[in-house]
Amino acid sequence: MTAPFDRADGEAGGERPADGPGLIDWTVAERVAERLLARRPLPLGYRAAAVQDEFVELTAQAEELVAASTGWRAPSPGRAMVTDRPGWVRANVASMQRLLGPTLRKYEERRAEARRSSPLAGLTQLLPESLAGTMSGAGRAMSGAQLGAVLSWMSTRVLGQYDLLITEEMSEDQDVLYYVGPNVVSLESRYGFPSREFRLWLALHEVTHRCQFTAVPWLRDHFLSLVDQGLEPFRADPHRLAEMVRRVAEQLRSGESPLEDAGMIGLVAGEEQMEAIRRLQALMSLLEGHGDVVMDRAGAAAVPGAERFGAVLRERREQARGPAKVLLRLLGLEAKFRQYAEGEAFVYAVEQAGGTALLDKVWQGPEWLPALSEIREPDRWVARVQAMPAAS
Repeated sequence: MTAPFDRADGEAGGERPADGPGLIDWTVAERVAERLLARRPLPLGYRAAAVQDEFVELTAQAEELVAASTGWRAPSPGRAMVTDRPGWVRANVASMQRLLGPTLRKYEERRAEARRSSPLAGLTQLLPESLAGTMSGAGRAMSGAQLGAVLSWMSTRVLGQYDLLITEEMSEDQDVLYYVGPNVVSLESRYGFPSREFRLWLALHEVTHRCQFTAVPWLRDHFLSLVDQGLEPFRADPHRLAEMVRRVAEQLRSGESPLEDAGMIGLVAGEEQMEAIRRLQALMSLLEGHGDVVMDRAGAAAVPGAERFGAVLRERREQARGPAKVLLRLLGLEAKFRQYAEGEAFVYAVEQAGGTALLDKVWQGPEWLPALSEIREPDRWVARVQAMPAAS
């Protein structure tokens, strides 16, 4: 999850939500992440302005290639923005505040009111105000520090992204496609990738995702509604996060594997929320798989190294070991990695059964989207949609 950027140095664009009472100290999260990232120097000779200029040019080229391949064209040109790793963290913190901040603040207000009306309220009021504030602040700071550590690690892995978690007030920022410059340059250097070709390949993927959400009118609202449903356990009771972490630790110590598909959130979600999570996973598989197919076809002539780029990134995903492997599973990112392969296989299977005309039916409305079981068994989706009446 990210916020848009308005400068190539990684400063978050738009108005930042205020940091106030709640279960997480967002400022601590940023500071901890920045301290950890300070130990990771930028690639030798890294020049943010030059990377920014090239991505501006290549993003425009990618839009033309995607339009020629799919017939999809966004209503306005995309804007490439290059950020650094701390900028990526700040952006994610801002997105999380927009997504969870109001819920966490309301929960704290309800808890404070309950304490005031409790028969024990007189006893708690005997605590010095400074001590009560310190106890509350320590918990918020600990949560913020843990979040910062997670985000700092994740910021070293991301190459680019199109942000969907923006508010209606920031709708003009739906044009933004951003790239984490130091990660892109480090990967190019490590594997000897030709930079211009590799950056065009990345731009094709992000442009395709933006086209998906701008060319299909209902898709963004549907996606965000599934995100809201999946987060319902935390909206109802944010302290379930602590319960979730405890249960994960216990199951991992016992050798169980509780995190295969839904990550940590699956441990506290009810059946209704799990259904939303499964629908979201199916949608992400479709979007990622479709994005990979479009990227390969649109860039077939312009990106001759695409097959190698893809192979290296797949190997990189599979090489995670030890604590990194556990963290990937905790966050549900292992499931995301499977989405690429499963979604791509679904697209090819559907096209083999009925060509692009059959695949295009997935964009007709939410009821035409494949379920997670249908992503994994495309024949089931093909049989279902062939029996459905044509969309009006």
